[in-house]
Amino acid sequence: MDFVSIRIITGDVARLVDFYERATGARAVWATEDFAELRTARATLAIASTRTVALFAPGCAVAADNRSVITEFLVDDVDRVHEDLTGTGADAGVVAEVVAGPATMPWGNRSLLVRDPDGNLVNFFAPVTAEAAARLAR
Repeated sequence: MDFVSIRIITGDVARLVDFYERATGARAVWATEDFAELRTARATLAIASTRTVALFAPGCAVAADNRSVITEFLVDDVDRVHEDLTGTGADAGVVAEVVAGPATMPWGNRSLLVRDPDGNLVNFFAPVTAEAAARLAR
């Protein structure tokens, strides 16, 4: 078995795709107006419309209602991402709710925690110790 993706259900696919494209620099591949994927070297973030929920089981997922999952992106420079997402950096205009500004965690990652436009938690992080870098090496 191999973990390959996570899917976010949303009422506004275009808005969420725009946020993640601008935040990550990855470009979405659209299958339909109700489904797009942002592919990275390690995993895929799928973004799907609430209309797709009924294809699985009606009511099984609710858009903008997550309070337990944090989607994480490994980045080169956490502080630059913070600047970009707060509208002060080179990619000004992307505005995110900052939950916790850039900080170095006890496990050796520098981390920035924000909410996407649907309120989902997103962590942008980079290892800053040799031990943290070694954990991420595959």
